[in-house]
Amino acid sequence: MTAVTARGALAIGLARGAVELRQFFRQKETVVFTFSLPVLLLVLLGSVFGDVYPETGLPASQLFAAGMIGAGIISTSFVSMGIGVALDREDGTLKRLRGTPMPALSYFLGKMVLVAVSSLAQAALMLAIAVWLFDLTLPTAPGKWLTFAWIFVLGVTGCAALGVAASSLARSVNGAAAGMNIVYLALQFISGVFITPVSALPAAMVSVSSFFPVKWMCQGLRSVFLPDEAARYEIAGQWELGLTALVLGAWCVAGLLLCRLVFRWTNRRE
Repeated sequence: MTAVTARGALAIGLARGAVELRQFFRQKETVVFTFSLPVLLLVLLGSVFGDVYPETGLPASQLFAAGMIGAGIISTSFVSMGIGVALDREDGTLKRLRGTPMPALSYFLGKMVLVAVSSLAQAALMLAIAVWLFDLTLPTAPGKWLTFAWIFVLGVTGCAALGVAASSLARSVNGAAAGMNIVYLALQFISGVFITPVSALPAAMVSVSSFFPVKWMCQGLRSVFLPDEAARYEIAGQWELGLTALVLGAWCVAGLLLCRLVFRWTNRRE
């Protein structure tokens, strides 16, 4: 691809992203569903955790809320991306776009614009609720927000790419919605999002969850929004930010490779 065509693909992708955003926010039911599940889980389950850990004085609700922010971002990247691509395939949008000069890269860029904006909005909404209901303290150190930024970028990129790849396994948008949400909820359980402290997880769950990005993204965000002494409640007793970057980066590469290998413009039955 030449520099000119690369710039053209980028311009088309950004234009497609603007279209995706307009279509998304015009569908009020879709917007409500996308943002409601993580928020509902945060409010309901966060209210259940009323303990305070005597070693640090940290409320269990804050430990849960910090991890749930990561889970909410994953919902709007992995789940929404997978369902959205499956819908575009089922209603013929992908087939029509294939007949236009738009390259596949521009289509993916457009989806990434939508996912990035919606994921950032989801994170802001859940942060506001966590601060309001559970007294979560926002960090003031620039380094903490820098950590949030690279975790957000790597997590959204990797999870969105995996969502595109996973959408190719479903034969319909209903199948995609069911499958993606099952995987999403299961990974939250085995990654310790619904369990406080996370160190209470069985060893087998820890081994399995360590292969997937959910554990690392939520652990990384806990390092941003919780005091340093809260690291004692992690499996390793520390935040492991270097390992978090390595795993999330590896999933970005793996997700992009899977997209290239399995992405389909139409359903198999067509």
